Amino acid sequence: MTKFQNAQEYIALQRQAIASNPECGTSHYNLGVALMGLKQYSEAEAEFQEAISCSPTLAEAYVQLGGIRLQQGDLEGCLYYNKQSVKTRAGFAEGWGNVGFCQLQLGNLEEAIYALEKAVRWNKKFLQARATLANAYLMNGQVDESIAVSQKVLEQQPEFAVAHNNLAIAYIEKGHHDLAIEHCDKARDLGYDVAPQILAELEKHR
Repeated sequence: MTKFQNAQEYIALQRQAIASNPECGTSHYNLGVALMGLKQYSEAEAEFQEAISCSPTLAEAYVQLGGIRLQQGDLEGCLYYNKQSVKTRAGFAEGWGNVGFCQLQLGNLEEAIYALEKAVRWNKKFLQARATLANAYLMNGQVDESIAVSQKVLEQQPEFAVAHNNLAIAYIEKGHHDLAIEHCDKARDLGYDVAPQILAELEKHR
């Protein structure tokens, strides 16, 4: 059986569940996730909205709606839905991480840092949020804080390329070029596309 056939079978099961219990937010949510997997975004969006209507505290549905907005290039819409997710569930790390990502993309550094710190506080293993926080600290001139966060990421996942890239930039800022070169090379070995200006700067110190 192909993956597509599996998905269609799963969708049929969720539709059956909804037919027998239309007020089950989880079934609407599960159907929405399956439809998203098939890139049927408008149908998925309708199911997530229905899920929220049935279960107003289903924070995950807001995050999925934010994901659809991001797919459409609507960063403000993505931010709106993720803000709704953390209003619904204050300790929802994924929602806070997404709020932080959106705020960073919009250039709102203080708001990004606030949200990302919340994400990490609620889920200490949320590596993507930690790496994004390190980046936000860098952009805000908080170099030592950025280094500390990136090092924590690498304690958990030594092969996390973004953290190596962030450390390369931070160590350039500190004037520690040997360390910057070490982390830059590691990021590249892991397939990360290091910015040309960083490579050019480090070439002067090799």
